[in-house]
Amino acid sequence: MQTQTPKPLTIVATIKVKADHLERVKSELLQLTKASQSDEGCIQYDLHQDNANLDKFIVYEVWENNEFLQQHVQSPHFQNYIKVTEGMVDEFIITEMTVIS
Repeated sequence: MQTQTPKPLTIVATIKVKADHLERVKSELLQLTKASQSDEGCIQYDLHQDNANLDKFIVYEVWENNEFLQQHVQSPHFQNYIKVTEGMVDEFIITEMTVIS
C-alpha cells in the first residue's frame, strides 16, 4: 500500500476592520504579509482588499503542512500583528481547507 503525500494546507483569513482603524490595520497587514512570505513552509501568502468594502481584507495562504502553519502563528511577526491591532478588528475568521482536485 502506497502512503499518500500530505496535501498543502490552504488558509483563507477574512478580516473586517473597524473603519477608524483602516489605514493602521492595512499597514500592519502589509508588513505581516511581507514577513510571512519568507516563513519556512510558506508556499503562497497574498493579501487582498475588497473593492466594494475597503474595510474588508482576505489573506490567502498555502502552507506545506499544519506544522509550518503553527510555526507561522507563533512567529514574532504574527504575534506582533495580533498585539498591535488588538481592538481594531471587528471580525477575524480563519477557514482551513485542503485541495481535493
